[in-house]
Amino acid sequence: MAESPPNPAAAPKRPNLLRRLYAWVLGWAETPYGTPALFVISFAESSFFPIPPDVLQIALSVSKPRRALFYAAVSTVASVLGGIVGWYIGHGLWDAVGEWFFAHVPGFTHETFSLVESKYRENAFLAVFTAAFTPIPFKVFTIAAGVFQIALPTLIVASLLGRGGRFFLVGGLIFFFGPRVKVFLEKYFELATVVLLLLGLGGFLAVKYAL
Repeated sequence: MAESPPNPAAAPKRPNLLRRLYAWVLGWAETPYGTPALFVISFAESSFFPIPPDVLQIALSVSKPRRALFYAAVSTVASVLGGIVGWYIGHGLWDAVGEWFFAHVPGFTHETFSLVESKYRENAFLAVFTAAFTPIPFKVFTIAAGVFQIALPTLIVASLLGRGGRFFLVGGLIFFFGPRVKVFLEKYFELATVVLLLLGLGGFLAVKYAL
């Protein structure tokens, strides 16, 4: 009796690229090179890498809560430096590499770039800060800042405040409350950043119109 052909649907599915990258990033927490990896990933995520450094920062901080603020500082410094590189890519290399980014880097579309340009015309500082603090793809804003000739100091200061606020929020929660906040961070952190940003903007507008 002939064997029936294998059922493709029954075969185990290979994890997609983003899941493999996520696992690869997380794996660095189990090695002696976790801190250098955090720096490199934070740096690269500001211009092209798709996995946010929070993944590794949380894992490292949970394993050593007393160093959580140190890991936040590493993420912040590397991310801002990577944002500067992103600005230079947009400012000087975009004509040569732009189509590659649109074809291969998640988050880069012509529609997104048009939207970012409109946000920069409204308030460049606030646009960069919002992207730096929330789940919005930061890399799109750093490169677009160079393309649309946003002043580099504006990018640096807004990135420092936004990225620092995001990463030190993670580090501070783990430093003060320990590993038990890990589940909260993994499930609700992105939502929490959006809520905090909206509350901050609401407070700013309230003060502005009260004066």
